[in-house]
Amino acid sequence: MSEQKKKKKSLSRRIMKLLIDISVFILIVLALSYLVSAFVAQRIIVHNVSMQETLSEGDVLLMDKITYRIRDPKRYEIICFNSEYEREGLIKRVIGLPGETIQITEGMIFINGNQIKDVEGLPKIEDPGRASQEVHLGDDEYFVIGDNREKSIDSRSEEIGNVKRQDIIGKAGLRILPFDKFGLLKQK
Repeated sequence: MSEQKKKKKSLSRRIMKLLIDISVFILIVLALSYLVSAFVAQRIIVHNVSMQETLSEGDVLLMDKITYRIRDPKRYEIICFNSEYEREGLIKRVIGLPGETIQITEGMIFINGNQIKDVEGLPKIEDPGRASQEVHLGDDEYFVIGDNREKSIDSRSEEIGNVKRQDIIGKAGLRILPFDKFGLLKQK
């Protein structure tokens, strides 16, 4: 075999090896991306004004999917959940926990008959909706309210109602866009 043919064959092998290496690398990156998105964290975009002033329409968040695999949501945490009301996940603040009774009277939130301190700086609740009467939460249900109390469709309405634990997909923990508001979200 001539020297030129040997060089051509060697070059062909190196090109083939490079293409295989690149293909394997791309497959690994795609698999890791899928695993992170499915089980660890997911990018989510705020699509409404129900959480203003805490979150604005168009904000991009990183939703933590691991925390609620380890423990249950806590009061005042900002969660993402699935709802029949809206195709994309909703973002609200947890107020009532499983087994509790919630009632909103004269703008104040009562849990099991005791007034709780609301999140500082949020407007008074003018419309208690279905929470004008006692709302009893099941062993797997949460009561959520948007921070924009007057423009939020949340557990006070029949459209959303109590949120089942199985519908909670993650904790909204980090705002990544806009850059000037980058950082951890205030949970209380």
